[in-house]
Amino acid sequence: MGAHARDKAEWGVPARKSTRWPALLAVAVAVALYVTLPAHLYYGQVWMLPALEGALFVALLMARQVEDEGYEWQRRFAIALTAAMSAANLGSLALLVHSLLQNAPVHGHQITAANLIQWSAEIWLTNVIVFGLWYWELDRGGPVARTLERHRQPDFLFPQMADPSCAPADWAPNFFDYLYTSFTNAAAFSPTDTMPLTSLAKFLFMIQSFASLTTGVLVIARIANILP
Repeated sequence: MGAHARDKAEWGVPARKSTRWPALLAVAVAVALYVTLPAHLYYGQVWMLPALEGALFVALLMARQVEDEGYEWQRRFAIALTAAMSAANLGSLALLVHSLLQNAPVHGHQITAANLIQWSAEIWLTNVIVFGLWYWELDRGGPVARTLERHRQPDFLFPQMADPSCAPADWAPNFFDYLYTSFTNAAAFSPTDTMPLTSLAKFLFMIQSFASLTTGVLVIARIANILP
């Protein structure tokens, strides 16, 4: 057996089990949020993104929990669909901002504070879920790679990593840790207790904060103008 084969064999031995059901639940919630948006906040066909998110759900459901060639293909597929979800949600935000700047009825219906609150909340929550999936897939090479004894350097610095006395010796972040990181970054427009370490992680933080800030400043300001 050559050196490369030995390395692959070592990488294929999990140190702990990866749990994917929270990510599957998050994808299902993202689908539910997206399909409740009105038609004028979609680019393209209304069914397109739910179909892509459904494909991501199936990919995560069927993905093997081992490091092999098939897993790498499945991970690339999941990342591509997560990127599509990000683009579609940012597109919905852009269409919402455009509707606000036009300051005119949309499809014959006057924009009210109630529907603005609903639409902006759905887009904001989808933003949190999608970037939680991004961070979950990015850190240390993905959820399966993180279960192995050998993996690449981390993309995020969690408090438990900075102070090991606060967690068990074998602590590793789970999906909720990444979802929490996404939520706090979207709410505070900046990192809170978890720091991005790599350039890609910092770039994702910037995009998420920008989308959240746009929602907060433009949409909420417009709601304040509508309210009596």
